[in-house]
Amino acid sequence: MRQIVLDTETTGLSAEDGHRIIEIGCLEVVNRRVTGATMHFYVNPERDIDEGAVAVHGITRDMLADKPRFAEVADELLRFVEGAQVIIHNAPFDLAFLDAELARLERGGFRTCCADVLDTLAMARELHPGRRNSLDALCDRYGISNAHRKLHGALLDAELLADVYLAMTRGQESLEIALHAESDAPGASGVAETGWPPAGLGVLAASAAELDAHSRLLESIAKDARGPALWTRLEDPTAA
Repeated sequence: MRQIVLDTETTGLSAEDGHRIIEIGCLEVVNRRVTGATMHFYVNPERDIDEGAVAVHGITRDMLADKPRFAEVADELLRFVEGAQVIIHNAPFDLAFLDAELARLERGGFRTCCADVLDTLAMARELHPGRRNSLDALCDRYGISNAHRKLHGALLDAELLADVYLAMTRGQESLEIALHAESDAPGASGVAETGWPPAGLGVLAASAAELDAHSRLLESIAKDARGPALWTRLEDPTAA
């Protein structure tokens, strides 16, 4: 599966007010591996940049005077995302700007150029309801270092978002394998035929204190998620 993690920086907060894209950063992920392929542009917006926006990303109009206009990079951007799932944090914001830029060129919306768009902010809100789900907050939550992020930057933020997305979705493959193994015919996984544990493999049983700590951890997870952990439901399908 080919995915493109994308981020933009802009002259202000609202595309409807005529604000423009000034930086685009993308990186490629194939089968959950960052490939190293990237695409990065600074873009001349042909307008002033709000002071509040400069405070966020540090990019001034003078810095962009010799940069290409969006019309000059549009084709390369669209070729890079063609056929891929595009991953964006707070997708409606970036899509509004991308669609506005493409509309100025009398071209179709951004979604028509890629397979689909995945919004990691919406995903994070489902996984962590009631908690802060900014990119910085998610980096802290998943142990991803962003100490080098003094200002926002499109490519830097795309790199951090790729790590966050992979961390948020880690474990899905192993869970799917477990579910498939349960549904297969006896012996299909090899476990039923040979028994478990295999001969000669030592087994260290958890102590009563460890089992109690594990139980309390599951209760804490269930409280935060407002429902039992996935592995609890696998062990006990009646758990609610």
